[in-house]
Amino acid sequence: MGLPAGTGVGVRSIWLGLLFASLVGHAGAAQGYLVVVSGLGGDQVHRVRFHDWAVTLLDAARDRLGVPESHTVYLAERPERDPERIDAESTRENVAAELTRLAGEAEPDASVFILLIGHGSYQGDESQFSLPGPDMSAEDFAVLLDRFETQQVAFVNTASASGDFVAVLSGPGRTIVTATKSAFERNETMFCEHFVRAFAEDGADVDKDDMVSLLEAFNYARREVERVYERESRLLTEHAVLDDNGDGEGSVDPDPSAGDGALAQRLFLGLAPGALVATAADDSVLVGLYRRRQELQNGIADLRSRKEAMDPTTYERELELLLVELAQTAQAIREREGGGDGDCD
Repeated sequence: MGLPAGTGVGVRSIWLGLLFASLVGHAGAAQGYLVVVSGLGGDQVHRVRFHDWAVTLLDAARDRLGVPESHTVYLAERPERDPERIDAESTRENVAAELTRLAGEAEPDASVFILLIGHGSYQGDESQFSLPGPDMSAEDFAVLLDRFETQQVAFVNTASASGDFVAVLSGPGRTIVTATKSAFERNETMFCEHFVRAFAEDGADVDKDDMVSLLEAFNYARREVERVYERESRLLTEHAVLDDNGDGEGSVDPDPSAGDGALAQRLFLGLAPGALVATAADDSVLVGLYRRRQELQNGIADLRSRKEAMDPTTYERELELLLVELAQTAQAIREREGGGDGDCD
């Protein structure tokens, strides 16, 4: 499939844009890994709350997104509370051991999601995440994240006083999310509750592709937090930020075309529904097509992020090649699934 005959440069750009908008659909991303660390609760109310949020995400990962339990780790303050779900106590030693193990076992192109649920503090000029026993600082986590040399890492700290984690952990191939924009926003946060709901419910899927990207989850949680504060006529004391361009500065409102968000918008925790069906049916060809479609979508997103630094002719030529193959792959998926020929003239 090529461009319509006689298409000029301006018309070609419009046609390519329409084609891109119509074809970017279900994300067929390879399965990722999920590490949930529930920290020191401090009291029974918070222990229960943190556990409920953790289980909500773990259940969604398994039941809605097809992430196998062998790809998940759950560390919590009191493993005896739910020994079937909690792998070990969330001590500093156990967190380091699990992340070190995963860095050595995860495939080079894997995505690794790390979610911290709990309380935070700011002491001695550095932010801390509260754990049973010694707490962990951003610097402690930086040492561990450096072991993921090729994998894409999404690190989400939903605790209070978490903002300083961004500057310390920011880097290539990493998406860093914090519930606050600085270490001085120390009030208890609401961000985690809404962030896990983004994956467990249907409200965060803005582009209606049956998947929730990390960017969509972030934006959903941020908006829901703002709504709660507005409804209760309270001054907003937490401002979540996201950094994924490696500059060490988080954005409250990420814009993939101009700064943060380009990587987060193509990071998904699990598989698209079609890919899940293909996996369950043991259809390796269809699984491969879904994987190729995600690779092409990622390639387009990466190309678009580099547009301003490229020669316009080169940019359009490379974009056309990617879009044509994306259209062909999408058609092959439809035919494999028995959905018709999907002609696009």
